[in-house]
Amino acid sequence: MSGDVETGNPDRILTLPNALSLLRLAGVPVFLWLVLGPERDGLALCVLMVAGFTDYADGWLARKLNQTSRLGQMLDPAADRLYILATLIGLTVREIVPLWLTLALIVRDVMLVACVPTLRRLSYGPALPVHYLGKAATFNLLYAFPFLLLGDGTGEMTTVQTLANVLGWSFAIWGSGLYWWAGVLYVVQVRRLVEADRRT
Repeated sequence: MSGDVETGNPDRILTLPNALSLLRLAGVPVFLWLVLGPERDGLALCVLMVAGFTDYADGWLARKLNQTSRLGQMLDPAADRLYILATLIGLTVREIVPLWLTLALIVRDVMLVACVPTLRRLSYGPALPVHYLGKAATFNLLYAFPFLLLGDGTGEMTTVQTLANVLGWSFAIWGSGLYWWAGVLYVVQVRRLVEADRRT
């Protein structure tokens, strides 16, 4: 969220929001190791909570301190997508999340990556501005995975685990639907840009 507002010095690199985004990125391999290595789910959840806090904080600080930048515009969505990917991989390997859900979300991202050459050709850079549906989808998915991890367990499910599973799958279903909806709208937007370019 470091680049939500187009004010400040766009070429600035050394800012507090960018530092928070880099911290969030550094937590991705740590989270994946905790989930797949020693299976320290409590610590993994702490990493996710810190990531969630910094995701909010970098955007708020960027606006408050007038420290938005092009780097922030790239780091923030990159960190979000890497956390989603890392969590999907970890939870799929642990058989907490089914493979079909992981593949569905990855295919959606591959579809958007395929639009990058077209956007570059039309001089729009590597990506268009993030749609609010995309932000809502990311919000839901980033909340879904900690709940699903918390709800994992063997033997008889506790009340907390049952509630965590219900909340986790609710966020996951809504998030996946919104993720694909935002992706389709993105592709439609790219197609309209191509059509407009052909008419000029």
